[in-house]
Amino acid sequence: MGPMSFSEFLLAIGEDKLAGFILNYQYGDSVAEIAHKRLLELLRSYYFVGGMPEAVAVFADTRSYREVSDVHNSIIDTYREDFPKYAGSRNLLRMLNVFNFAARNVGVKVKYANISAQDQSATLKKDLELLAMAQVISKVVHSHCSGLPLQADIEEKVFKLLFLDVGLMNAISGLNWRVLSQLDEMKLINEGAIAEQFIGQHLQGILADTPNRELNYWLREGRASNAEVGFVIALQGQILPVEIKAGATGSMKSLHQFMGERGRSLAIRFDAGLPDDFEINTTIRKGDATREVKYRLLSLPVYLVERLNEIVASCLEKRVAH
Repeated sequence: MGPMSFSEFLLAIGEDKLAGFILNYQYGDSVAEIAHKRLLELLRSYYFVGGMPEAVAVFADTRSYREVSDVHNSIIDTYREDFPKYAGSRNLLRMLNVFNFAARNVGVKVKYANISAQDQSATLKKDLELLAMAQVISKVVHSHCSGLPLQADIEEKVFKLLFLDVGLMNAISGLNWRVLSQLDEMKLINEGAIAEQFIGQHLQGILADTPNRELNYWLREGRASNAEVGFVIALQGQILPVEIKAGATGSMKSLHQFMGERGRSLAIRFDAGLPDDFEINTTIRKGDATREVKYRLLSLPVYLVERLNEIVASCLEKRVAH
């Protein structure tokens, strides 16, 4: 069982109306500015508390971030104490190092040398696999995304990580409530791993009952520049790139590149803004030539990630109808 979702968190803390709004949101519905602002405030609380049931229960009872921190520390200690159960004869100090690395490097392409310069890649790979089997971490593997299923076209050696829960991730990373509460919305979306972890763990929830539930991303490494799309998932028979980014559509060069190279027609962006729908007309470079790229961008506030499957289904239906 994974962490509680954001809507479950809202229900647990007595925000039933806002939870109901998320759970019943339909493509094209408007969002009142006052509800939007309140949801972003509560989202910030969720980023700190996370979805571990014990942490949510303490927050629901006390509204104390300090007491939530005590619960996080207790949960983290329990995980560390459990290492011997599945680590066998493996080096526990190294396992702890890998555990901490995973929490502090969510969304970053894994290079074994960055985990430890002293240990062999094969050893560290085994440590990561054990943590993945224990469902403490999960891999997001690069796929070339040339067709479905996405997992048929992966490069297993190229991957980034998600941690079990955004609250635990922040606790291990040493991010306290005072710092988190002062970050503006733009920084919360664009900087660090918090929004990527949040979106990732909710996408895992969406895909939990599907045959291909592993998450993927797209990475193209070039001599001059790299292009990367945060997640690529299969929903409603479509290959959907998912970006987490605040700001103008012109700042999404990687997404433009993906859409042009893979010929997709619909992309998703999560940010701190109200829901919106854009027709993107831009150009990309392919070798020495430029190519025109046209696609539809569905822009959604981060808190609506749980409804992505239903929103995409409605969006595609309306496109067919028109």
